[in-house]
Amino acid sequence: MGIVMGPNQYGKAEVRIVSVAKNTERHRIKDLNVSTSLRGDFEQTHLTGDNANVLPTDTQKNTVYAFAKHAPIGEIEDFALRLGHHFVDTQDPVRGARILIDEYAWDRIPVGGTGHDHSFHRTSEEKRTTAVTIDDGKAHVVSGLTDLVVLKSTGSEFWGYPKDEYTTLQETEDRVLATAVTARWRYLRDDLDFGKTFSAVRETLLEAFATTHSYALQQTLYEMGRKVLEEHGDVAEVRLSLPNKHHFTVDLSYCGLDNDNEVFFAADRPYGLIEGMVTRDDVEQAPNAWFSLPEF
Repeated sequence: MGIVMGPNQYGKAEVRIVSVAKNTERHRIKDLNVSTSLRGDFEQTHLTGDNANVLPTDTQKNTVYAFAKHAPIGEIEDFALRLGHHFVDTQDPVRGARILIDEYAWDRIPVGGTGHDHSFHRTSEEKRTTAVTIDDGKAHVVSGLTDLVVLKSTGSEFWGYPKDEYTTLQETEDRVLATAVTARWRYLRDDLDFGKTFSAVRETLLEAFATTHSYALQQTLYEMGRKVLEEHGDVAEVRLSLPNKHHFTVDLSYCGLDNDNEVFFAADRPYGLIEGMVTRDDVEQAPNAWFSLPEF
C-alpha cells in the first residue's frame, strides 16, 4: 500500500485589520478579517520538514498590512485579487492562492441629523464576504454575506408534510418566518464594479424574501437564488444556507387569553437548517472556486 500526500494548503487565518482613510476631514474606515492560503509545491515540508518553499505565514500577515498601506483597500474583492496575484506571481513554488475576507460594516453616528466625520457605530452582525481563488492562472470570485437576519410576520405557511408516531408539529397557514441568511454567489468575471454589484444582489435577495408567499423555507431559498440569477447576468450560481429561526405561538389559555399569532416564543435551538444551490444550466462549473469554503 502506498501513502502519498494529498491536496493541501497553508496560510495565515483571520488577520484583523482596520484601515482609516484620512485624506479628507471626513474619515472612512474599512474593518476586515483576512485569511490567506497558499497552494503549490509544499510536499517536502510535509514529508521531511524541508521549509525551502514555505513562505512564512507571518510574512503573509505582514503582506496584508503592507498592501493596505500601499493603496486604498477599496472593494474587498479587488483587495483579495491583488493579494492573491501577488503571492502567485512572486513566489515560484506557489501555484494557487485562496484569499478569504469578511468585512464588518460601520455607520456614522448622527450628530444634529448628519453623520459624524470620524465617529461610527455598529448596527448589526451582518458581514460582507468574499473568497478569491487564483488557480492555474485563472481568478474565481465568490462573494456573499452572512448573518443577514430577516423576518416575515405573515405570508408564510407550512402544511401537508408526512406525519408519523413522532410528529407533534401542528400544521399552520400563518406563521412567522425568520432566518439568518448566509449567501454566496460566484461571478463570471473578475473585473466588475464589485461594490455596486454586491449592493444590487443583496437588494434582490431581500426583495425575494419579502415578496415570496412561502409554503416552505425551501421554496423561499429557491426563489431568492432564482431572482438573483434572473436579474444579475454576471452571477453564475448562488448558494444559500438558511437556519429556520423558529417562532412558536405561546399558549395563553392558562390565563383565559386567546393568542391569534400575536405572541411568540423565539427559540434559540434546535433549529431547522435549509441549504441549497441555485445555478444556471449553461455555465461551466468551477469546483476549485468553492473548495474548502466553510458555508454550503
